[in-house]
Amino acid sequence: MTNLFILQLLNGAQLGVLLFLIAAGLTLVFGIMDVINLAHGVLYMIGAYLIATFAALTGSFWLGLLLMLPAALVVGLVIERLVIRPLYARSHLDQVLATFGLVMIVNEGVKILWGTTPLSVPLPALLSGSIPLIGPLQYPVYRLAIIAAGLAVAAGLYVVVNHTRIGMLLRAGATNRDMVSALGVNIRKLFSLVFALGAVLACFAGAIVAPILSVDTGMGESVLILTFVVVVIGGIGSIRGAFLGALLVAIVDTLGKTFGPILLHYIMEPAAAGQTGRMLAPMLVYILMAAILFARPQGLFGQRAS
Repeated sequence: MTNLFILQLLNGAQLGVLLFLIAAGLTLVFGIMDVINLAHGVLYMIGAYLIATFAALTGSFWLGLLLMLPAALVVGLVIERLVIRPLYARSHLDQVLATFGLVMIVNEGVKILWGTTPLSVPLPALLSGSIPLIGPLQYPVYRLAIIAAGLAVAAGLYVVVNHTRIGMLLRAGATNRDMVSALGVNIRKLFSLVFALGAVLACFAGAIVAPILSVDTGMGESVLILTFVVVVIGGIGSIRGAFLGALLVAIVDTLGKTFGPILLHYIMEPAAAGQTGRMLAPMLVYILMAAILFARPQGLFGQRAS
């Protein structure tokens, strides 16, 4: 049982850093630009397809990853210029409708370009295999590398947001974007930077998870709902909140799905316990969100409404 707990805790940490990479951009886009972007999940999918394509063309995962990053930046800038920018002055309902339409357009475009058959990305040889943890327990090296990469990005974002001029503008924009614009900051360039950064982070998440998941057109939608939960729990516009919220959501979700049926075995028949546990486990994340919002309506690190 201890080994299972440690294993699922690591799986939760891995899911958590992936959710953080997606949620960090989403929380900045909503917190600074006041744009509800339902298409953020497709950027995660695009990153996976880009790494699959570039890795196949170059024969190297690492070269594919290097090519994916500037391509993701271009994708983000193009989407911001053509789709998101005309929505700045529009209502949230218009933003939801437009970005939902973008989701359908991108999904169909991906099917046309890459087909409907799921793609696979081979594990880099350097990170293949497993390492021993405790006793007979082993854990894949690549999954540990995902955790390390996510933590490195989180540390880099912390330095940028808290110790650079760009970070100062991002924090000020999340607090009062009208005042930032009034002080002479080019708010359109700031918006473009924020959206491009969010796009690169989401594509990076899709790229690093591609070797352990199948790359298909539905992978973006599967994480989008959890990402919104992370943003709400952490507080809109807060990178620190996105990080802590992502870890909380991922660990609760992972442990709940694994240990929920096990714990219910003590009070229910095995078949009923398994079925009930699978039904109740997805609810734990939303119970967690409700409890946090009851105590702190603005989220863990969100700004309190005046």
